[in-house]
Amino acid sequence: MPSAANARWRSSTSGSSRLPSRSWPGRARDRLPSRSALSRFLAALTEAPVEALRTLFLDDLLGRPLTPDKQTGSLLDRAGNSWIVFDIDGTREAARQRALPQTDELPPPFRRLDDVCAPGYRGRKRGEVVRTRTTVAQAHSYQWLGSFGNPGNGRYREELRKVLSAIGQYLMAHQLSQPHTLLRLDGQYGTGAVLTDVAGFAFVTRGKEYSVLDHPLVQARLHLPPDQFQQRPESQMVRSLYDCPQIPVGPDGVRCRVVVATHPATKKKSPVGVTRGGVVYELFFTNLREPGIHRRRCRRTVSASRGL
Repeated sequence: MPSAANARWRSSTSGSSRLPSRSWPGRARDRLPSRSALSRFLAALTEAPVEALRTLFLDDLLGRPLTPDKQTGSLLDRAGNSWIVFDIDGTREAARQRALPQTDELPPPFRRLDDVCAPGYRGRKRGEVVRTRTTVAQAHSYQWLGSFGNPGNGRYREELRKVLSAIGQYLMAHQLSQPHTLLRLDGQYGTGAVLTDVAGFAFVTRGKEYSVLDHPLVQARLHLPPDQFQQRPESQMVRSLYDCPQIPVGPDGVRCRVVVATHPATKKKSPVGVTRGGVVYELFFTNLREPGIHRRRCRRTVSASRGL
């Protein structure tokens, strides 16, 4: 049976106005632009205002410390060296396209994604309409420093130069040292041509210059026992690691340390690496020295499975 207090509560709230949405405080939803109007507005934007807005976001980020003491976090390798780690990730995604109806009663068909996508290659079949996005984040604080997108396979080297500029501004704002900065790059950047662009930083990247496997020094090293075995807790697969220092990579012969990870091939094709003679080979390029690369400890939560 309802109480008198409940009755008073109903009478006091029955005539109240609807509370505004938490997502848009102080502004009614009916005053927001429609999705089609917002889409037309975004389509009319040129690159200049987008770059200006990206600059404002970065300036706002650099002006807001995480804590009063401006703690940024760091990563300790097994030699005791401290590193500031930045994640640079290039994502290439195919656009979903369905067949368009074409009849005499309908206007000529067109796709909205034609302006932002272009034919590209994702590793499975050529001719797909794709878009590439490059992101950069501080690994310890998860601060988002920037996002850069282009149609098709993208202009990843141009995007990488913008990423390095944003990282330089971050280091300057927090008075951090570039020699103690580590870049952890996606496999899209694992070529010798790209390694010249990041020569001023310490880096670790997954490689895709599989011609390195044919180098005599690498072949000689693969015929010897591995330096280390690696097994993740969530998997039964055991990888053998081979350390190959001072190997020339790419047409310019950029010398870096090459770590080759091998494991037996299965019936399912491996999504990364190259398969030769029933063995899957994965490549990692770095300019870090041997004492501090294999295992790392971190002051803040950083996924251990993402490091070498």
